[in-house]
Amino acid sequence: MWLFLVLFLPIVQGSYPLMAVSNAVSGPVRGSLTVQCRYEPGWETYKKWWCQGANWENCRILVKTNGSGEKAKGNQVSIQDNQKMHMFTVTMEELRWNDADTYWCGIEKSGTDLGVKVKVTIDPVTMQCHYGPEWETYVRSWCQDADLSSCNIVVQTTGSELKKNHVSINQKKCTFSMLIWGK
Repeated sequence: MWLFLVLFLPIVQGSYPLMAVSNAVSGPVRGSLTVQCRYEPGWETYKKWWCQGANWENCRILVKTNGSGEKAKGNQVSIQDNQKMHMFTVTMEELRWNDADTYWCGIEKSGTDLGVKVKVTIDPVTMQCHYGPEWETYVRSWCQDADLSSCNIVVQTTGSELKKNHVSINQKKCTFSMLIWGK
């Protein structure tokens, strides 16, 4: 005797045909990040896009497909539509602090396009400087220039920790760490 179990997955009426795999992504300065956006069957040949701006109806489109599975490239961003998997992948490269923003995965269609919000953040950078015990009583500084004679000091400390602008110095035995973050 055979027993069969049949599982029916209901199709939710009115569900949105586009979704981002993750609605918040991050990457390191000068590094890259990827965003995957899934869509329901039937949208394969539509143009897909990636845009930047708080409001998707008037955001700036950075890259757009031509409706095929070919990879499209923009300035430091690309988009590839895998029509068999019903998913397109956006890759942002050479990330900068000002890339942190609201972005949108989108599908171009007649009437109002489909759009899904994705928040992009840039990871803070940590650097460590080591020094000998004979320098323990000196002020620790971090400069924005390689030439020490014309150096613009961004932050310095004589205590254990100081935060200024987008830089933090944390001082421990013979080491100080700088944490740098964007806007």
